[in-house]
Amino acid sequence: MIRKFKEWYSVNITNHTKGFLLFGIFLLNVVFIFLASLLLTHLRQPRDLGVLEGLYGTFTMILDAGCIEFFVNELPRNNWPLAFACIVVILIGTLIFTGALIGFITNIISGIFDNVDAGKRKLHTSDHTVILNWNTRASEIINDLLYKQPERETVVVLSSNNKDAIEKEIYERITDTIRRENRDTLRKLAGRNRFYRFFYMASHRFRNNLTVVVREGDVFSTKQLEDISLRHAKSVVILGSDVINSVCKFETRDRLEAQKKGNALTIKTLMQVADITAAADSNDDQTIVVEITDDWTGNLVQRIIRAKEDHAEGQGREAKNNIVPVDVNKTLGQILSQFSLMPELNSVYSELFSNKGAAFYCAPATGSEETIPDYFGNHFHAIPLCRMTVKDKLTRYFVAGLSSDGTRTSARDCPPIHIEMNPDYTNGVKNVIILGHNSKMRELMEGFESFKREWSEGSNLLRITVIDDEASLEKADHYKAHSFVTTFASDIYDKDRISDKIREIVAGNTTDTSVLILSDDNVLPEDVDANALTNLVYLQDIIREKCDAAKNGGPAFDPESIDVIVEIIDPKHFDVVRSYSQNNVVISNRYISKMITQISDSFELYTFYQDILSYDDRQSNADSTNYESYEIYVKEVRQFFRTIPGKCTAAQLIRAVYEQSVDPEIFRSQLNPTMLLGYVRPHDKVPMHLFVGDQTEIEVELQPSDKLIVYSLH
Repeated sequence: MIRKFKEWYSVNITNHTKGFLLFGIFLLNVVFIFLASLLLTHLRQPRDLGVLEGLYGTFTMILDAGCIEFFVNELPRNNWPLAFACIVVILIGTLIFTGALIGFITNIISGIFDNVDAGKRKLHTSDHTVILNWNTRASEIINDLLYKQPERETVVVLSSNNKDAIEKEIYERITDTIRRENRDTLRKLAGRNRFYRFFYMASHRFRNNLTVVVREGDVFSTKQLEDISLRHAKSVVILGSDVINSVCKFETRDRLEAQKKGNALTIKTLMQVADITAAADSNDDQTIVVEITDDWTGNLVQRIIRAKEDHAEGQGREAKNNIVPVDVNKTLGQILSQFSLMPELNSVYSELFSNKGAAFYCAPATGSEETIPDYFGNHFHAIPLCRMTVKDKLTRYFVAGLSSDGTRTSARDCPPIHIEMNPDYTNGVKNVIILGHNSKMRELMEGFESFKREWSEGSNLLRITVIDDEASLEKADHYKAHSFVTTFASDIYDKDRISDKIREIVAGNTTDTSVLILSDDNVLPEDVDANALTNLVYLQDIIREKCDAAKNGGPAFDPESIDVIVEIIDPKHFDVVRSYSQNNVVISNRYISKMITQISDSFELYTFYQDILSYDDRQSNADSTNYESYEIYVKEVRQFFRTIPGKCTAAQLIRAVYEQSVDPEIFRSQLNPTMLLGYVRPHDKVPMHLFVGDQTEIEVELQPSDKLIVYSLH
């Protein structure tokens, strides 16, 4: 019997600790008060109190010492035992009743606050964005949501990372953005009087429109996913882990090797999320964006997508959620290769791939098949791009300042103008120097290869030189597969050797040269961007040296003939790089973050992004010369037009270019539908000009040195 009682007590005290503790406090106080009342009643003279009166008097005396008069009204000198007993009862009662009970209740209340602070209580919200896991791109995703003004957005983060560290990173990023935007607005109002600036800022001040909830926990826990209202979220973003967060070189190496094989944690998270969001009571058309960095993970994600679609089809319905896999390395490789070939695209994509300023938008294509000329008739606030079928639904894509501009109509006078396009436009020789390496080198080379196949058709129009340390070059066997790539081995500390090679390449080329400086993303935190900044110093010394020589009577040199593209990983180094007067600073993580933000809002944009970031993959010996994939190009005005157009409006120029690009008398071999998005004017205070707003009010007068931003097949 005693053994069974011990077993029962041991199990229940473990599972119901608080209940047993509360019962023990209650029982102890009941026994103490009962015994104390018997003692005090016995010592009191006269003994005229009953049991209940004694209990009441003892209880009130413990709660309020002034109630001692219940037992002792006028204390005689010969009744000191009663007074002493009362004092002892008050002291002990205060400890075991008032102290213990208040302590117990305080502990419960404290636990409630701790649970709320730790994010353990269920969150009741809907139409919010959920971010699972945390990496260097996460804060940028949240930051880009700031630009969805004046809409208020709710973001819920669930990660195993330290909650306080995440909240601090988010706060610093958002605060920096708000201050910068308001500073820029005030700078634009510099010529206005003080009262105008005050009232303008009062109504146009950039504000924090985000509600961010951070929870530290397990992303694989069904309960914790349910507690953040995953079923009712608008979109879910599943982020990968960062090798860069490793604390030692051995951990970095092990994690890097493991990451190359695959990311089982991403697959596990996706399966859990897809199962919850596929439930009957979950929201329809939820978007699940999942980052992938390797082929193994990518293949499994595609299998999960097919399995979900097959299951839904078997039930006679569409899949409830839209799973969008974003290949981080492939996307960044394509972007960096395009920036190397057309550096101006950096500023173009920086705006179009975000919620700030002009952006890509999509909407269902409803009604009759309206042609672009018909659309041009009364739409002057958006530029139509194309139509694509996504999940059996026809979707139209356009560029505008606001999503509502796509349907905005107005009556405007837009008389036609005469232009003469050059149907034989070709790209010149592209010379690219790559300094350093990152984990996306294979994808970067594939981007160059696809460009070569589309434009050079076997000719030598692309020349790339990779300058890196010997160990990294030996690991990168994929360089050998590309005939247009030559390598040069040099340690980062050998300044003279690197500088001499750059001088040799620049001197041997008659056309402009692009220099792409890469940042290794597989290093310890303290080494992030170190090699990229070092290579930038070397290059700037060469440019300064050539400029000084030209001033002193040496060979003429235009510093604009060397386009420098610097990739950095840590945004904190942005100002350091810009201090060297480099316009093309690429914070690679920001591009992925901005794209994820847009895709999570409209999953159909991912299909469009895949199209514009991929050149037509045509073999050089293919019989067909047709182009099927649209891309964004930066083309020189002097070669794009036979005769440069005169002064006109953006609306007139956009329409004139499109009409000629689909004229079979001009483009005889294949029509090349072309949309003019804007232009770049070197040396301007604001070089890039996108046609946003009322196109009939935007005056354009192109110059020979300008470059056009076009959306076309070739």
